[in-house]
Amino acid sequence: MRTARSATAIRQRLVNRLTGDVLHPVRHFSTRPITRILNLFLTMPAEISSRVLSSFLDYLRIEKGLAPLSIGAYTTDIRQFAEFLEKRRRTLLTARRIEVREFLQELFANQVDGRSVGRKLSALRHLYRYLLLDKKIEHDPTLDIESPRQWKVLPKSLAQDEMESTLAAPRRRRDATGIEETKESAALAIRDQAMLEVLYAGALRVSEIVDANLEDLKLEAGYMLVRGKGDKERVVPLGKSAQGALAEYLAHSRPVLAARKRRSTDSAPLKASPLLFLARGAHRLTRQRVWQMVRAASGRKASPHMLRHSCATHMVENGADLRTVQTILGHADISTTQVYTHVALDRLRTVYQKHHPRAKAR
Repeated sequence: MRTARSATAIRQRLVNRLTGDVLHPVRHFSTRPITRILNLFLTMPAEISSRVLSSFLDYLRIEKGLAPLSIGAYTTDIRQFAEFLEKRRRTLLTARRIEVREFLQELFANQVDGRSVGRKLSALRHLYRYLLLDKKIEHDPTLDIESPRQWKVLPKSLAQDEMESTLAAPRRRRDATGIEETKESAALAIRDQAMLEVLYAGALRVSEIVDANLEDLKLEAGYMLVRGKGDKERVVPLGKSAQGALAEYLAHSRPVLAARKRRSTDSAPLKASPLLFLARGAHRLTRQRVWQMVRAASGRKASPHMLRHSCATHMVENGADLRTVQTILGHADISTTQVYTHVALDRLRTVYQKHHPRAKAR
């Protein structure tokens, strides 16, 4: 009897030592392997979606040549959809149309506006188009899902007299400082004047003017090479005002801003910056600094993109056709430029009422 009890005790101690749970060996053995399997199962969708997203971002970066900001927007939108799918034990590769619809409905339920929902749906369409071409899926879950209806918002622009006042703001600032103006502050004012003129004359985006290189400017010929979205190049003509402001900037302002203070630790010669527009000490301009400059010059909540819209609007008001405006703005599709059609129709109505003999009131 004592021998049987001692043998049972020895077996129990052996089980406890193997499992590592002295108090509850049975509970330890029955739950821990299942927990590990469940944790592995729950992490698999996240890993799969992460790999899919990583390969898609490489495609956007290398093959499509999208800007970092555009890639960041794609990352945010698709990652949000992947997290939505994880709660339903699905991945980006196994998503169905019903999950896409439920995702959009959840966005609307959380008071997300229609334009943001449309942008997220567009990101998903680009993702699944890529997966179809790469033969990683057989069916596109975004097929036949309509974009949310959005009100057509007319682009905000400055009136022509407001634009003239904005372009003259840096010169007014120089006149106000008078004798107290330093060499550096004068160089900054000349640079701001040239940037405003180029933004308005060429309808440039803020990223395009920040990334513009000195070699892209063909001042004698009166045009500038611009690299836009998707690394697409276009030629933008520059008017006499912009050419004059750029000539003054290159002669008197850029050499001052390009000067760097040499430190004792610098052994190699300092390389000249290839950028066209510079900040103090030959540093790169930031997007935020350009926004601040435009807002200070306009005296209202204006943005660099508003100067781009102003250029297109004023061209259409003065008789330019939409094809020309499309070329200057760098739109891939004429439908994007058609937002300025209302300006052309207003001018058409004015000309008709002024010159048609039957349109005048008798």
